[in-house]
Amino acid sequence: MPDRSYNVLFLCTGNSARSILGEAILNRSGQGRFKAFSAGSQPKGQVNPHTLTLLRGLGYDVSGFRSKAWTEFAQPGAPALDFVFTVCDDAAGESCPIWPGQPMTAHWGIPDPAAVTGSDAEIAVAFDDAYRMLKRRIDLLLALPIKKLDRLVLQKRLKDIGASEGATQKAKGELA
Repeated sequence: MPDRSYNVLFLCTGNSARSILGEAILNRSGQGRFKAFSAGSQPKGQVNPHTLTLLRGLGYDVSGFRSKAWTEFAQPGAPALDFVFTVCDDAAGESCPIWPGQPMTAHWGIPDPAAVTGSDAEIAVAFDDAYRMLKRRIDLLLALPIKKLDRLVLQKRLKDIGASEGATQKAKGELA
């Protein structure tokens, strides 16, 4: 019998860059073990064009990505969530809805590539960095023996992942 699939929600304020990247990476790397979604507390209404350019360049199909509110995942009939990861400090500080399924949560804050100004090359580097940091966190998640860990140990490991390379001060503070 195949392992069960875990539902993961990546949250950010605008749902236009980091959370979309997390959704894309986990859906590809999770190979059916995970089903990833993304949402925002104050969605921008469109995915950042630099996010789409990066993902297209890496061979992702971007046709299904959209900027949406986190309330979609707190409604009846929404997928029962196993994990919710905030990837921006603003979303981590907001009062989240009550999620179906009582998911485990962790803050995986990384710098916002959409806030970077400068040349196209500088902006592209910021998006590449965000992708790399999220990919590393997701690889660490995928390496966890989730079914073998008790809830407290798993929660600690998820927070440790969030404090890894490139973490925002708030994410590092989660361990304090």
